[in-house]
Amino acid sequence: MQARGGAAPVITGISVDSRTVKPGHLFAALPGSRVHGATFIQYALRMGAVAVLTDAKGAQIAAAEIAEHDPAVVIAEDPRGVLAGAAALFFGGQPETMVAITGTNGKTSVASFTRQLWEALGLSAANIGTTGVEGAFSAPGVHTTPEPITLHRVLSEMARAGVTHAAMEASSHGLDQRRMDAVHLAAAGFTNFTQDHLDYHGTFDAYFAAKSGLFMRVLPENAVAVLNLDDPKVATLVAQVEARGQEVLGVGHGPDARLRLRAQRFDATGQEVLFDWQGASHQVRLNLIGGFQAANALMAAALVIAGGEPAAEVFAALPKLGTVRGRMQKAAVRENGAAVFVDYAHTPDAVETALRALRPHVMGRIIAIVGAGGDRDTGKRPLMGAAAAAHADVVFVTDDNPRSEDPGVIRAAVMEGAPEATEVADRAEAILRGVDALGPGDALLIAGKGHETGQIVGDDVLPFDDVEQASVAVAALDGGLA
Repeated sequence: MQARGGAAPVITGISVDSRTVKPGHLFAALPGSRVHGATFIQYALRMGAVAVLTDAKGAQIAAAEIAEHDPAVVIAEDPRGVLAGAAALFFGGQPETMVAITGTNGKTSVASFTRQLWEALGLSAANIGTTGVEGAFSAPGVHTTPEPITLHRVLSEMARAGVTHAAMEASSHGLDQRRMDAVHLAAAGFTNFTQDHLDYHGTFDAYFAAKSGLFMRVLPENAVAVLNLDDPKVATLVAQVEARGQEVLGVGHGPDARLRLRAQRFDATGQEVLFDWQGASHQVRLNLIGGFQAANALMAAALVIAGGEPAAEVFAALPKLGTVRGRMQKAAVRENGAAVFVDYAHTPDAVETALRALRPHVMGRIIAIVGAGGDRDTGKRPLMGAAAAAHADVVFVTDDNPRSEDPGVIRAAVMEGAPEATEVADRAEAILRGVDALGPGDALLIAGKGHETGQIVGDDVLPFDDVEQASVAVAALDGGLA
């Protein structure tokens, strides 16, 4: 890293968007997938930036503007990592105990369950991720893992507000872009690894490398790695974290798991769970639908234990866990007793997992509504349809968030994996038809959008909430609407 120019400027703020620059700011000109941030250095300097952080290429791109204005310039090989460190130093302060969770599926549930367990133990806690910032401190979210300036500002505000414990989702994009660097973690969890985001990462190896960065780069060597030992890819991660000297706290069904899930018994509203911890057996009631939710709950328990809380108290709090928004959430129930669930499942593995997990709770048929997002991994679309067709009795294929793509092309790709499915372009109509098909003992799973309250069509975000639409459909069909 090199620094030059500028006469020891006083930094009054940090920006990555030249439009938000104010006099005295450090402007971070980062390399991007389409355009280098150095293109905007000229505008940042005109707005009053007194320092620039960039890489060698960025310094070359803006050489003329830098020479003219003579700001302090920091040239770094990894400017994103330096930005994270700078943001942490500038804002200062984080909750005393922080944990992070990565993996293809389950991050939001584990983060929320971790926060709920801390709260049940009387601690001031929050979770950060796909659903924003929730708990003792709340704020809307844009990215699963916020960019460093937003993240460290929020962490500082949380700490000043008295939040002592926080759980974060660590997305592969966020890890790859160093957004979480400089976050002080007591423990980190890994849920699973399946196909997703190959449009960004390109290969499974690159995707896994991004995920493992949480343990190889962000998590301190003296911290705890909570790993789902049931996932075949985790064996590679176990070897890596042990080589770094991190403590492994395994969760899973096998004998090597320190927190071992032994048995589950399902009913219409939840499940009884039997598990072992350090040679002792425990049985608890979870008011959660889906077998995989037990694994998520136990991973959250392990993270709370790794953060220093007594195991017995943590296990006693498990029955208090509530459903996370858009994660196997019961949205409505018809007069005949058939239930409608909404889940964020937007990968083939997540669709399969959700449907398989729902099966033990359902006496009749399972009806599924699936789609796929536009401008994202195209290879998973037929697999989404195939997963639904293999594990549901009736399938409707509809639009998800088509974004800039032709919705019909996306639906056709999903239909390749589910040729017997019924194609219904309009998502509201698909939900209405799915609800209408429910008989006594049946259940409907609306997959894909979960907690989202908008549908992205082109450049527009149209109001759309799966939970709300399910409620409206049930009310319309059962006479609840005038």
